[in-house]
Amino acid sequence: MAKLAAWSAAESAQTFLGGFCVARSLDDGFLRGAPSTGLLWLAGAAVAILLGAPVVRGVFAQLPHLTEPLRDQLVRGSVVRALRTATSTGGGVDATAVSRLTSQTEIARDSFAGLVLATRSFVFVAVGALVGLLSLAPQFLLVVLPPLVLGLALFTASLRPMARAQHRYLDADEAVGRRAEITRTALRDTVACGAQEATAAQNRRAVDEAAAAQRALARWASVRTFSVATAGQLPVLLLLAAAPWLLRQGVTAGAVVGALTYVLQSLLPALHTMMTVLGAAGARLFVVLDRLTQPLPPAPPLAAAPPGPRRTGRAATALELRHVHTAYGPGARPVLDALELTVEQGEHIAVVGPSGIGKSTLLHVAAGMLTPDRGDVRLFGRAVAACPPSELTALRVLVPQEAYVFTGTLRDNLRYLWPGADRSAVDRTVGALALEPLVDRVGGLDRTLAPDALSLGERQLIALGRAHLAPAPLLLLDEATCHLDPVAEATAERALSARPGTLVVVAHRLSSALRADRVLVLDGTRAHYGTHDELLARSALYRDLVGHWSQVQG
Repeated sequence: MAKLAAWSAAESAQTFLGGFCVARSLDDGFLRGAPSTGLLWLAGAAVAILLGAPVVRGVFAQLPHLTEPLRDQLVRGSVVRALRTATSTGGGVDATAVSRLTSQTEIARDSFAGLVLATRSFVFVAVGALVGLLSLAPQFLLVVLPPLVLGLALFTASLRPMARAQHRYLDADEAVGRRAEITRTALRDTVACGAQEATAAQNRRAVDEAAAAQRALARWASVRTFSVATAGQLPVLLLLAAAPWLLRQGVTAGAVVGALTYVLQSLLPALHTMMTVLGAAGARLFVVLDRLTQPLPPAPPLAAAPPGPRRTGRAATALELRHVHTAYGPGARPVLDALELTVEQGEHIAVVGPSGIGKSTLLHVAAGMLTPDRGDVRLFGRAVAACPPSELTALRVLVPQEAYVFTGTLRDNLRYLWPGADRSAVDRTVGALALEPLVDRVGGLDRTLAPDALSLGERQLIALGRAHLAPAPLLLLDEATCHLDPVAEATAERALSARPGTLVVVAHRLSSALRADRVLVLDGTRAHYGTHDELLARSALYRDLVGHWSQVQG
């Protein structure tokens, strides 16, 4: 601000020299028959104009230091608002998030820049011009100041209603956008229900309101134009009308021409620009900042400790599937057909079977991400279909085969499902899954990761560490160790099985089944469930899988 004011002060000097040199060129030069003197004074005015170029450059060099921090802060606030709205209890998608992040922040930045430039220019030009008028003859202030003050007062009084009109217009414009989005997404339903006329009537009302708001803006624009005429054009007419009186007061002809130069060349353009920018960009800035700086939604609470299942008189079963039937499309062969499964709390279950037999489908049904065609799915005694997403998130974690790692620190990636985890909890997870080599390779827990620089196995290790640290009492692993070597896989599964809770693993290697308490075999016709020894006696498919795996290992 100090540097900007210093460059603007130079603009005041340039304004002062413009009118003063013109007045001296007439009074001391041309009107006295000394054209060389008059030309010298005009040359001084020309030099003042030429020196304005570096002044403008200096002003624009300082402007980004004011505007860009404002834009960055508004963008950051818009992102935080959208994320908090989406993650708060009962929250949903913020339909105006994209508009806030793009057009509204750009409007704020551009409007603020224009406002700073125009206001700064008018203030310093007005100072230079008024000092110049006073130096030529004090009587000029009696002629110029009253209409100038009157026009500025009228304009200032119109700013608040103009801002309200701008606010109304932005509301109406957003309403038109929402109606367009609703009409587009619900078009089939609208036609199917015969609601075209009602929908069209609502759309017409939104468009009519936007048109009325724009007409109100136009009316206030006419008030702004009248204010400019009063403050900028009326002083010129008054100077011309008062010229005989001024001459009788001893004011020279050169001083009158200099005064007209101040008003026409300096005050009027600066005033017109300032009022135009303040009336349009200033109103937009007021409204947009009011929207972008509203109080943020409360941050979602961080989990203080891993929540467990609701306590009742007896321990609820971790996972129950009763007569679950799932098929991908009407008439398609069922992937899961009358499946029965009971997993007690604290158990470690492995799911095996040929590729494409339905193992991943089973885990998606158990996690509540896929609704079965028939049957009942329960987590800790609660029907999955009746659980809100926030409750499901607290009960289970599904780790897919393709692990996702985001750009951030390794610590933040591990704490993704439990942001409230303290350092000791993270350290225990690192030790339990033997993540120390990975921590050393990436440069520590607090070093920012580059996801594309991680191997598939390293990504899976991070996802498994995330699951180990998560507060959910049920972990579902969908071939989440397929990119790990057998030693790392065994370490991870033992660590996940040892944590409080229940573990269900879709096995990539049959060694996972040997580590489990019980095994579920899916063979496309019926499911077999039991211990390793029981299944060797009952399931031909399981014997084949074990025999093939033994041969491969041998």
